[in-house]
Amino acid sequence: MTVDEVEDLKRARGALARQRNAIAKRLGGLDVAPISMAEDLTRTLLAIEAVDRALVDAGQPHVDIGASHDD
Repeated sequence: MTVDEVEDLKRARGALARQRNAIAKRLGGLDVAPISMAEDLTRTLLAIEAVDRALVDAGQPHVDIGASHDD
């Protein structure tokens, strides 16, 4: 995998992490959450896991250093 491809995966992971956080924030603000939002969160988490596996396969595992608003 090229350096550019690894960087693309890292950017994709960041975008997915932001999506995860946005869904979680919306869910947390509801008294009763629709199942569809939980399904969206599940799909997003699965996508993050897939990107993480691709990064590991490329020898560039994602390392979470401290709390971040992007990850």
